[in-house]
Amino acid sequence: MKSLKSTLKISWVILFIASFVTGCTKKGDGAPTVNLAIWGNYLSKQSEQRFTEKTGIHLNVMNYSSNEELLAKIQSGGSGIDVAVPSDYMVEVMTKLQLLEPLEKNKIAASQNLAKEVLAQPFDPENRYSLPFAWVITGIAVNRDLYKDPITSWKDLFENPKLSGKISLLDDVREVTGAVLKMDGKSVNSVSEEDLKVAKEQLLKLKKSVKMFTSDTVDILKNKEVVAAQSYSADALQAAAKTQGKIEFVIPSEGGTRSIDNLVIVKGSKHVDAAHRLIDFLLQKETDAEFVSNMRSGPVVTGIKDALPEELQHNAALFPSSQVLSKLERIHDLGDQNRLYEDIWTAVKSSD
Repeated sequence: MKSLKSTLKISWVILFIASFVTGCTKKGDGAPTVNLAIWGNYLSKQSEQRFTEKTGIHLNVMNYSSNEELLAKIQSGGSGIDVAVPSDYMVEVMTKLQLLEPLEKNKIAASQNLAKEVLAQPFDPENRYSLPFAWVITGIAVNRDLYKDPITSWKDLFENPKLSGKISLLDDVREVTGAVLKMDGKSVNSVSEEDLKVAKEQLLKLKKSVKMFTSDTVDILKNKEVVAAQSYSADALQAAAKTQGKIEFVIPSEGGTRSIDNLVIVKGSKHVDAAHRLIDFLLQKETDAEFVSNMRSGPVVTGIKDALPEELQHNAALFPSSQVLSKLERIHDLGDQNRLYEDIWTAVKSSD
């Protein structure tokens, strides 16, 4: 669930592929193998070991930092990836490009425990190619050691002179532009010329108050580099855990975005049965509870609340009300119209 990037350095992708292929061939004992490409820190060593102990299947893991990096790796051919964890809009892209294998649900018993609200999403309404693994909300993180006044909305963050030069925004055109659109009562997926013109003007003005653009907010919040940050809920909650609760996460009153990371099997997988067993393992209650406890991402399995640490059991970012959920949108892939947002980003990033 990371930022949309339009370009990738070829050398980095080649290094990524070479390192993963080397990892895929490191086992020579004839045991079954499955190759997983996943976001960094999304799978603990304990879970890796437990999967192999339970199934006898060796698990090779490689990380990536953006959906586009993952897509480039798969499209390059010969990636060796069996299972991947793309975000919602990238599932849509990969499906259109015919890069995914249909899932055999009879081989994924744990899918019966998935929460209804994260199933049947518009990017895969029948969950033919994907099953949810984690989700986050984009909102506002505030260091309460540094700032005591109320912050309840995007307007409180963007138009507050007390915070000028003390905030960070995500390094993501759709998230940043989407927040301004939400503040104006518009959709984060608007392609209205007027909506985007107003949003661009506001962002150009707002940039003067922004200390940095970064999508990695845990450390800057923990180290008091900024007073407040546009942040993914998981990062804000991790920062709170590292500061004895000094970081507060706010879901803005105007609403925000909610993104879902999903488990898929890559077209041409050479270990399809092992891939299904891995997905089944990752969606089991024990695995999901451990993941939520460590990463603070939203749970996808029903009935795990009691298995979480007490301080997380009633956390509004992990268990939002239906009223809050109704104000959250999914960022859509807009195809050729993505350029409207990229043009805004170019203007904002290049401005003084």
